[in-house]
Amino acid sequence: MQRLILASSSPRRRELLENLHLTFEISSSNVDESFSPDLTPEEAVKELASRKASFVAKKEPNAFVIGSDTVVVHNGDILGKPNDREEALYMLKKLSGQTHSVFTGVSIISPEREIQFYEKTDVVFWELSHEEMDAYISSGEPFDKAGGYGIQGFGSFLVREIKGDYFSVVGLPVARTVRELRHAGYVLPY
Repeated sequence: MQRLILASSSPRRRELLENLHLTFEISSSNVDESFSPDLTPEEAVKELASRKASFVAKKEPNAFVIGSDTVVVHNGDILGKPNDREEALYMLKKLSGQTHSVFTGVSIISPEREIQFYEKTDVVFWELSHEEMDAYISSGEPFDKAGGYGIQGFGSFLVREIKGDYFSVVGLPVARTVRELRHAGYVLPY
């Protein structure tokens, strides 16, 4: 029987895979998430996703392992997870009324090969008032999310429109992941 492992402790990624009716295990991959500033966002997310999947695949060489990573990019600047209130406010001010891009990289490691890909989604924010930004930061939601917001939670009120894969912004482009899992040799129940 084939085993599928999600190399992430992200509750969002876990929920997205559960929605696909897949049986899988979770194995957190505590890897260094820093990357060279010379990398493009596309290269950075694929490298980080591969690093996460490889960490787990070394322990589970007969399994199919999914690693994923997401970054937010505005005017060429990669925005990570804010460390404190001031950083979260800085990010929200920067994104307010603007279009930014969300890149999510995925690595699928099977017993035979590794498949890497990424998806890019453009997100447009409403012009945000100071009160809106303050309320959002006070919710605590921004602090474990790239770019300081989560589109699937309370942060949904910040978003005016998106162009691309919504699920990629949440953290895992599920439709493409299913297709790439099949391409890697994983037998899906559908």
